[in-house]
Amino acid sequence: MKDIFTGKVVWITGASSGIGEALVKAFAESGSRVIASSNDSAGLERVKEECSGMKGSVSSVTFDLSDTSDIRTLVDNVIQKEGRVDMLLNIGGISQRALLKDTPLWLDRRIMEINYFGTIALTKAVLPHMIAAGGGHIAATSSISGRFGFPLRSAYSASKQALHGFFETLLLEHHTDNIRVSVIIPGRVQTAISLHALTAAGR
Repeated sequence: MKDIFTGKVVWITGASSGIGEALVKAFAESGSRVIASSNDSAGLERVKEECSGMKGSVSSVTFDLSDTSDIRTLVDNVIQKEGRVDMLLNIGGISQRALLKDTPLWLDRRIMEINYFGTIALTKAVLPHMIAAGGGHIAATSSISGRFGFPLRSAYSASKQALHGFFETLLLEHHTDNIRVSVIIPGRVQTAISLHALTAAGR
């Protein structure tokens, strides 16, 4: 990665595995000050250790996207420590592997809570700080199923399609505040999210 990321404060969710972990390492190698977040504290410690000696630095903030009741306090603490957030990369989420007819409504809600509401809660808490600092870049990972329906992924697909509407609106409303927005649709990537996809039983 280019030196333009040297010294940038980059907050990455889903940082203990998969795409999030790879991004932590790439930004740390490029000299960024990375804030790595996940609900897996042991995984975050492993990632931090693997990044030791790189050009940048990695700190960790453990929290669960399904519980954002204290998200503003968490963000305020990060801002107090780091001074700002230049980039927020919303990578964290959960997948699904169940037919629509077999998926109970509580599971639909759980997936939406993590993938959609958790992501926008963090984004809304960080956004005012970015605006006050003169701008920033906010990104979220979607999926092919964020544009098209996909078998066994009804709630997952819905959560990702919801992100498109939210972040496209965010860009329209705040581009004049120098807020850049990206919604990333990666191709098929072999990560732990597939192994942890929820069945109709929620396991």
